[in-house]
Amino acid sequence: MRLENKSVVITGASSGAGKCMVELFVKEGASVVAVARREERLKALAEDLKSAPGRIEIFAGDVSKKEVNEQMIDFAVEKFGKLDVLVNNAGIMDNMAAVGDALDEKFDQLMAVNVYGPMCAMRKAVNVFLAQGNGGCIINMGSEGARKNSAGAVYCASKAALEALSKNTAFMYADKGIRTNVVAIGALATEISASIGQPSMNCIHRIKVAQAAMPGIGQPIDAACAALYLASDEAKFLNGVYLTVDGGWSAS
Repeated sequence: MRLENKSVVITGASSGAGKCMVELFVKEGASVVAVARREERLKALAEDLKSAPGRIEIFAGDVSKKEVNEQMIDFAVEKFGKLDVLVNNAGIMDNMAAVGDALDEKFDQLMAVNVYGPMCAMRKAVNVFLAQGNGGCIINMGSEGARKNSAGAVYCASKAALEALSKNTAFMYADKGIRTNVVAIGALATEISASIGQPSMNCIHRIKVAQAAMPGIGQPIDAACAALYLASDEAKFLNGVYLTVDGGWSAS
């Protein structure tokens, strides 16, 4: 098993890629804290995985909050005795608006979930890794769609910030054995589109230009397999990597 004896925290675990990661990681022997707001879904997931080789604990909370990000890390250490891997998977989209139509409330909401939450979790995890003295692994979910401007200005800005934060962390702690990498997804068949709400129709025609070369829609397992690789010891010399999972969209 590729993740045997590893302690992992995964956010956004109640659906989509996050749920798939939890399932895959636990089946590969990991002890996983599954984090999301929807506790009932987490309970159902834990029930489904009760016979898996690894272990699952659930933690309900809103990852836009500093205290939730800190508490989920403490919870993993309390339950499993250590932390090896943090996966910041939770994320939301904006309403596809260009900067001229961008809303303050959307900016605040997306930066809280997509940037501030992961930063708080990373800060806590890094300090746990340093105290343990054995290195560690951080995986952040990026977006090739944001790079392709196939979303609104606020979403693109939030994912650019997360990528920069990831690269900086990879460099700053490389000599401590702490790896930070990004899984950059294209279009996946997940529930994230539900966070768009009412799209800004002023910008849809431009976004369709960016989407024209998209080769297709991926599945949650595609992102989960990439994260599994980065979390495993097979990727022990990968640090600061931006791993695209987009079917070749980034090649266009």
